[in-house]
Amino acid sequence: MIALVDYGAGNLTSVRKALTTLGAKYETPRDPSACATASGLIVPGVGNFAATAGLEGPWRDTIAEAVRRGTPLLGICVGMQWLFEGSDEAPGVRGLGVLPGQIQRLEGDAEKRLKIPHVGWNALEFKTSTRLLAGLDSGAQVYFTHSFAAPVTSACAAATTHANTFASAVEEGNVFGVQFHPEKSSDAGLQILKNFLAIVAGSKDPALQTC
Repeated sequence: MIALVDYGAGNLTSVRKALTTLGAKYETPRDPSACATASGLIVPGVGNFAATAGLEGPWRDTIAEAVRRGTPLLGICVGMQWLFEGSDEAPGVRGLGVLPGQIQRLEGDAEKRLKIPHVGWNALEFKTSTRLLAGLDSGAQVYFTHSFAAPVTSACAAATTHANTFASAVEEGNVFGVQFHPEKSSDAGLQILKNFLAIVAGSKDPALQTC
C-alpha cells in the first residue's frame, strides 16, 4: 500500500487520479503511524516551501525512519524540495535532509523572456541511468510550475535548464524526487509513476506492479 502524505499543500486530486489510472493501491493516512507500515511513500506539494512545516514532528520522524528501513520515497515538486536540507524560500523551515543541499530561487532571463515562475513544458536532460526514468529518453518533456529548485548534485538523475540549470529528478538509494508534476505530464509522467510503483513492488517490470 502506498501512503500518499497530505500536509495541506499537495495536489492530491491529480496524484490520486494518476495512481488510480495505474491501478495502484494507496491511502491518504490521517495519522503518521500508517507511514511506518506503508510499502512506499509519496510526498506531493505545490506552493511555498513553508507549508512543509506541517510535516514537522511525528510525520517527519516516521517518514525518516521508514526511509532508513529502505521504504521507497517519492517527492513531487515541493515534496522533492523537502528531501533536501532546506530552502531559501522559507529559511526557518527544515527539509527532511536525506539529500544534501539547499533549495534556491531560479533567476530567469529577461532578455530571453524566461520568466519566473517557470511554468510549462520543458525537457529532461538525463545525467545517469536510473530506475525512476526507465523507459524514457533524454529530452522527454514534462510539466513544471515552480520558482525554486534544487542544485545539481551527485543525486541528480536529470537536469533541466530555464536560465538556470537545476535538478529536475533525483535518485539516491530508495529516495526519489521530481521537480515537475508527473501527474500532469501525460505519458512520460505516467511512466515515471509506473516506475516508482514497480520499485515499490520490488519488480523491474512496471506491468507486474500490484502494490
